[in-house]
Amino acid sequence: MERYLGENTPKLGFGLMRLPALGDGKTDIEQVKKMVDLFMDAGFTYFDTAYVYGNGDSERAAKEALVDRYPRESYTLATKLCAWMYADDEEAAKQQFYTSLERTGAGYFDYYLLHALQTGNYKKYDEYHIWDFVKELKEKGLVRHWGFSFHAGPELLDELLTAHPDADFVQLQINYADWENPHVTARANYEVARKHGKSVVIMEPVKGGLLADPPEVVKDVLRKADENASYASWAVRYAASLDGILTVLSGMSNIEQMEDNISYMKNFQPLSEGEQETVRKAQEALDNIESIACTGCHYCTAGCPKKIPIPEIFAARNKQLIWGQMEKGAADYAQVTKDAGKASDCIACGQCERACPQQLSIIKYLRECKEAFEK
Repeated sequence: MERYLGENTPKLGFGLMRLPALGDGKTDIEQVKKMVDLFMDAGFTYFDTAYVYGNGDSERAAKEALVDRYPRESYTLATKLCAWMYADDEEAAKQQFYTSLERTGAGYFDYYLLHALQTGNYKKYDEYHIWDFVKELKEKGLVRHWGFSFHAGPELLDELLTAHPDADFVQLQINYADWENPHVTARANYEVARKHGKSVVIMEPVKGGLLADPPEVVKDVLRKADENASYASWAVRYAASLDGILTVLSGMSNIEQMEDNISYMKNFQPLSEGEQETVRKAQEALDNIESIACTGCHYCTAGCPKKIPIPEIFAARNKQLIWGQMEKGAADYAQVTKDAGKASDCIACGQCERACPQQLSIIKYLRECKEAFEK
C-alpha cells in the first residue's frame, strides 16, 4: 500500500510547456511523438499540460502525440484551469475544463489543477466557485485527483490547505537554487504541504533551464564531484530525492534532453550524503551571483499594455550578469525589442508583478535594464 498518493509513480514527469518548435513557430509534433515514445518505453507515465500552454497547442499536441497513440490506461494526464487568465466570468472559467477535454480527447483527467494560485489571483477561484466545480468533476469521474499549482508564501498555502483539506496534491516550484529563496519559499511551502499530508508534484526543478546550464562557478562544483553527470541531473535528482513526491516535471524541449533525463531517472537513486553536500556547495556558489530569477513563463506579458518582451529582456541582461557577455547581451536586447516595447516604455502599471509566479520586482528590474541597455 502507498504511504501517500503517487508514491509508486515514476519520479520523472513530462512537462508539455516548452515543446520543440519548427521554424514557423508551430510545434514539431513528429519530434514530440519520438519523445513520448522514449518516455513511455522507459516506463514513465505522467504527462502535464495546461489550458493556457501555447494557446492550446500543448493540449492538442498531447492528443496527437499521446492520446491518439497509446491505450488510455497506460499513462496519466494532468491539465489545469486558469481562472485569472482567459476567463472573464465563471462560465468562461469552467468552460476551460470542457475545452481541455475536447482538445486532448482524453475522456477524463487523472490529475486536474487550479492553475498558478498566488496572492493576487487566488480569490478568483472562490469568486467563480471553482473549488466546488472540481469536486463535482471528481464525483462524475471526469477527474481522478485534483489539486492546485501554487506560487506564493507558506502562510497562504497553509490557509488554502486548511480551507480545502480534500485537495489530493499540490504542485510547487522546488529546485536547489530556490530552496531558501525568500521570494519563492520552496522549503517552507514544501514543509506546509507535507504537514497537511499532501503529495507534491514538483515544477521548475531546473529553474527554467538555468540549472541545466548553470554559471561556471556552479559547473566547477558539479564537475569536480562527477564529470560525467549532466548539470540537469543534479537538479532533477535533488528534487526527486525529497519525501512525498508524486513526480518531478521536466519541461523537455528536444530528444537530447529526454534521453539525458531518462539515463539517470529510469533507475532513479536518491542523492547520497556526499551528493547532497555537493549540492550545498552549488547553492552557496549560486547565492554569490547577481541575476534576475526569471524562468521565462511569460505570464507577465499577456496583459502588458506596452507589449514589452520582459522575459527576453531579462535573459539578455542575465547574459551580462551571469556570464559577463556584455556585447552579446546588448545585441540580444536590440533584437528582442526591435519590433516590441523597450524597457524604457514601462509605465509601472504593475500588472506584470501581479502575474509573476516568482514575485519578481519587475518594474525595478526593467529600470535597471533601461540603464544597462539604453545609455
